[in-house]
Amino acid sequence: MAHFFFDTLIGTTILTVLETLAILVPVLLGMAYATYFERKALAAFQLRMGPNVVGPFGLFQPFADAVKVFTKETIIPAGANRGLFLMAPMVTFVLACLAWAVIPVADGWAMADINVGLLYLFAVSSLGVYGIIVAGWASNSKYAFLGAMRSAAQMVSYEVSIGFVLVTVLLCVGSLNLNEIVKAQSHIWFCFPLLPMFVVFLVSMLAETGRAPFDLPEGESEIVAGYFVEYSAMAFALFYLGEYTNMIMMSAMASILFLGGWQAPLGLTFIPGTIWLIAKICVIMFFFFWVRATFPRYRYDQLMRLGWKVFLPLSLLWVVLTAGFLEVFHMLPGGPAS
Repeated sequence: MAHFFFDTLIGTTILTVLETLAILVPVLLGMAYATYFERKALAAFQLRMGPNVVGPFGLFQPFADAVKVFTKETIIPAGANRGLFLMAPMVTFVLACLAWAVIPVADGWAMADINVGLLYLFAVSSLGVYGIIVAGWASNSKYAFLGAMRSAAQMVSYEVSIGFVLVTVLLCVGSLNLNEIVKAQSHIWFCFPLLPMFVVFLVSMLAETGRAPFDLPEGESEIVAGYFVEYSAMAFALFYLGEYTNMIMMSAMASILFLGGWQAPLGLTFIPGTIWLIAKICVIMFFFFWVRATFPRYRYDQLMRLGWKVFLPLSLLWVVLTAGFLEVFHMLPGGPAS
């Protein structure tokens, strides 16, 4: 009876909504508490207390922040394009959520287990730049526009290197399906044979999400706060929701591409795969916080030099070396050895 119900249009719609909520609700809660743990981690690095007043150990601080931004007034500059001004943060947040549609949280457990999942992720993450450009242009502010141009150039530059990293993983697996990529790491995680690409991906994801030391789009000393300088209240919060959701998504990508995803290390299979994926995402998220507390901000010319003169040649060289190695030893997926 239940099987017949879920085969109907209404049943399929309800099932899809439930699957979506099962993924997005934990992600949004994780995003809220990522801000808490970041403040706690930075406080530990800098010998401060961090949130400790609102609730036990300050655990209710994310909810207090949410109430604050919900109750503030959204101020729109007089010369701004009202429609685009309000649309830009929503685009950024929605695209950050859409990327989770293909993330496998366990074996075969994803909202959409499609064969081009890797390509879908790359496409959705690339579209994120439009929300930032629109925000900078629609604000009718030279500082916001400068921040948007910086962010666009930065994201495009490092997406090229990320693309070559994805090609390297694709060569080793022979599939764009994220579930197959995880299964291909049952014997060894790709972070070991593809260590240079893992490092390139980790650094590039910092630049892709605009995090320190690559937070040039919001340089306080030159452009006040970047592309969202004119935003307030919930519209301002949506940019931060999108940023932290993107951070968690990029951490999930790093875990799936290089750390075995939901695969258990050392044969510890008695712990569910979902728990292992969450643990790996938390480790990568701590890397975000650690880097922010450790390194000063790059100059813009240093940022561009690293992306175009270091990462691009290195990632391209590694693609060629990986393809040559797999071809010489007949290890290419679909080759004679398979």
